[in-house]
Amino acid sequence: MINCTRYEGIEISYSESGNGKPVVLLHGYLEAKEIWAPLIEELEKQFRVIAIDLPGHGDSGVASDTLTMEFMAGAVNTVVELLDLNDVFMVGHSLGGYVTLAFLELYPHSLAGYSLFHSHPHADSQAAIQNRMREIAVVSAGKKNIMYPGNITKMFAPKNIDNMSDEVKRSKQIASKTSARGIIAVLNGMIARPSRKVLLEKGTKPLLWVLGRDDQYFSAGGVLDSVKVPSNAQVVILEKSGHLGFVEETKLSAEIINNFISKINY
Repeated sequence: MINCTRYEGIEISYSESGNGKPVVLLHGYLEAKEIWAPLIEELEKQFRVIAIDLPGHGDSGVASDTLTMEFMAGAVNTVVELLDLNDVFMVGHSLGGYVTLAFLELYPHSLAGYSLFHSHPHADSQAAIQNRMREIAVVSAGKKNIMYPGNITKMFAPKNIDNMSDEVKRSKQIASKTSARGIIAVLNGMIARPSRKVLLEKGTKPLLWVLGRDDQYFSAGGVLDSVKVPSNAQVVILEKSGHLGFVEETKLSAEIINNFISKINY
C-alpha cells in the first residue's frame, strides 16, 4: 500500500506491507522506495515493512536547493510518528545510511537498532566533493540523462552486470525519474553533511553493517579500518556484491537482517 504525508510543505511518499515488528527502509542516491522491491518481498513475510521516498527522490517533493541529512531525517520521523511506530529497525542504503545516522542522532528514542547497507559515517572527502560538483554541473546543464546511467552500472559488481541485466535496467528506470532539482539538492546535502563517526563508535544502538566485497564506490576494508566498530555491532561483507547487495544477494541480505533482528529482540 502506497500512502503520503506532508513535511515542511512537501509530500513524502511511503509504502507499507506485512505485519510484525517495524522495519523502515531508506534508499540511496538516485533510487526510490521501489528499489527495495526484491528485499521487501522477503522481509514482509515476517515484518511490517515501511519504505520511504526520501525528499528529492521518487514521489516525494523537493523543499530547497540543499536537502540536508537532518532535513531528510525529519521527514522520516514524520512518517514514523504518523504510523505510531515504536522501536523501529532502520535500514539505510548509501545515502539512506547517512540519513539513518542523522536519525540516530536526532531521534534515538525511536530506534531499536539500525543497519548501514553499503554506507559509512564519514563526511565527504575533497575528491568526493569535487565529483559531486561535477555531477551538479552536468545536471545543471540539462544533461542528467548522460550522468545517471553510469552511476547505476557502477553500483553492481562487474561480474553481476550481465547476469543481472534486468535489475540494472530497472535501477536505471528508477533513477531516470529523479528530477534534476532533486539530484542537485541531494548532492548539495551530501556535500554539507558532517562526519558521524564518533556517533557510530559510541554504539548507543545495535548496528548491522553490511558491505560489498566488490563495491566500486568505496573499499569495505578501507572504511572498516577507519572506524572503531562498537561491540554491539555485526559486520557482514557480501562476497558476491558491489554497492547494491540487497538486490545482488537478496535472500542472503534478508536472512542477515532477520537473524540480526532476532538477536536484539525488540
